[in-house]
Amino acid sequence: MFTDAQLIEMYRRMLVIRGFEERVSALYRDREVPGFVHLSIGQEASAVGACWPLRAHDVITSTHRGHGHCLAKGLEPLGMFAELMAKAEGTNKGRGGSMHIADPNLGIFGANGIVAAGLPIAAGAATAAQLRNDASVVVAFFGDGAIAQGAFHEAVNLAAVWRLPVVFFCENNGYAEFSAASDQHAAPLELRAAGYGVGYVAVDGNDVVATALAMQSVVDAIRAGAGPTIIEATTYRWHGHYEGDPQRYRSSAELQEWQRRDPLAVHALRLAASRIPTSTVDAMEIAIAQELDASVAAARALNAPDTTTLYDHVVRQRPSIAEPAALPIDAPIFRTMDAIHNALEIELAQDERVFLAGIDIAAGGNVFGLTRGLHDRFGDRVRDTPISETAIMGIGVGAAMAGMRPVVELMYLDFVGVCLDQLLNQAAKMPYMTGGAAQMGLTVRTQFGAGRSSGSQHSQSLEAILAHIPGLTVVMPSTPAETYGLLRAAIQDPNPVIFIENRLLYGMKGPQPPADYILPIGKAAIVRKGTDITVVSVSRMVHEALAAAEAVVPDGISVEVIDLRTVAPLDMETILESVRKTSRLMIAHEAVVPFGIGAEIAATVARDGFWFLDAPIERIGAAATPPPYAPNTEQAWLPNRYDIAAALRNLAAV
Repeated sequence: MFTDAQLIEMYRRMLVIRGFEERVSALYRDREVPGFVHLSIGQEASAVGACWPLRAHDVITSTHRGHGHCLAKGLEPLGMFAELMAKAEGTNKGRGGSMHIADPNLGIFGANGIVAAGLPIAAGAATAAQLRNDASVVVAFFGDGAIAQGAFHEAVNLAAVWRLPVVFFCENNGYAEFSAASDQHAAPLELRAAGYGVGYVAVDGNDVVATALAMQSVVDAIRAGAGPTIIEATTYRWHGHYEGDPQRYRSSAELQEWQRRDPLAVHALRLAASRIPTSTVDAMEIAIAQELDASVAAARALNAPDTTTLYDHVVRQRPSIAEPAALPIDAPIFRTMDAIHNALEIELAQDERVFLAGIDIAAGGNVFGLTRGLHDRFGDRVRDTPISETAIMGIGVGAAMAGMRPVVELMYLDFVGVCLDQLLNQAAKMPYMTGGAAQMGLTVRTQFGAGRSSGSQHSQSLEAILAHIPGLTVVMPSTPAETYGLLRAAIQDPNPVIFIENRLLYGMKGPQPPADYILPIGKAAIVRKGTDITVVSVSRMVHEALAAAEAVVPDGISVEVIDLRTVAPLDMETILESVRKTSRLMIAHEAVVPFGIGAEIAATVARDGFWFLDAPIERIGAAATPPPYAPNTEQAWLPNRYDIAAALRNLAAV
């Protein structure tokens, strides 16, 4: 059991959470907190009990109702008040607000505005702990409503398969937003846990001692090598789903019944039974109230973020990499698929933080054989995953936040819709929402490529979707050497990088660079010089553009071809300088024309290079339909060198 001093400390922590939340409620009412607020009054015991056995280097992921978790893990109230009040000196510099408070330095990997999104991230943090073998444990908080999310199932299943050191801690407060938990689930959580082969513990979440004892037992077992466990703590939130919720879905009698089981009152009786003087408890209550009031006053006095900091923490400064010298003409020849394998191999060998994870990449060596043999050499650092794209991306996010350099594979670019939240709302935003505190050295390898009758769900060039997301870097190499140099740069980059390969180029042969060859991200290359027309392209279409440029030489047309290499960020300087010389611009990409990256390039050149142009800007791309299956219609749909050459002749004649 616990000593009197420990029992008093439990009460102190619950008092801090209760007092913090009550003051936030008043601040929100008085419009001093501008954003959404979800309070955890009534759930203090589950937060304190769950975090009781955790060490400084242990990690938690939280929910939109996460203030209590953050305070229980050690975050200071002043910074949190300031964050909610949108102050520059808030925990996250006023960038996260109530739903996104995080401090990775304290092992707090973030409250989260997306239901269940923290669970795959927790699996990633647990993967990092497992690879480091540092005996740390991860606790993933979630509400009963999250059980219906696919992210919950994917995360728990993967954690079970890998036997990760993670506790999935469910705070079952009876309601998923406005809906009773009894109306949301056909099977209880205990049966679900059995289905995944993980342990299950039920606990009274309003009893901090019972919760702490249950957690201590589970955490000790996990530190000793046991696999993941689900804990279900039954508790109740006194306030609505959000502040201002009219709460028509529950009765006042139900609320009053739960308030009679107030976690603080339950524990106060325990303190009295332990003969802890009332004066000690009263003095502590007064001291905490005064400290919290002082924190509110101090937070009020702080300044809002300066608007000049708007763009801070979107992208971390990347290493300065000089453009390497041209490869010698007698360089050995290798294939794009060799380039990928070699780049992964050297990064795994040189940096113990690097690991690979994806579907069939270990034993199977990837569906295209690109990672064959790496598992034999690097063992557990090359991991097969279940077919769980959300979990795979979440592993990358959580492990990157823990300081690893994960390289996760999305088998087909078309599947990005299955796991987009982990890229759109987690990887891209975590560094920004934490005021730069969250690390995100994550590489996502994926591939696309039309022309082989792969159909509408396996042929799409979707780079524009990802390039539209601030915080993501998108790379698309066109040659074996570029693939090697850019993949190494991506893995070493401190930002989340989506590395998009074209599978039709896997067998392409080209000069092999030296082992230390690395290319700068965000820098385009002029791969053919010309004077009459600039063609900007990327990936496989670069080769079609080069062929088209040669085809129009007899027509007296000199074409300059630019290989973007990176589509986010765009190297507009190189493009504008070329257009200044040629006065004509064409953009060719494999994606459909409307809303593609060509539109962004055209708009920017029309704005910044309007006076250079002697003709309208031309765009070449796939037709605005899903990719066809029949070979003849697919070829009609896909742009090629002949389409580009014809467009070049027309553009030159304008």
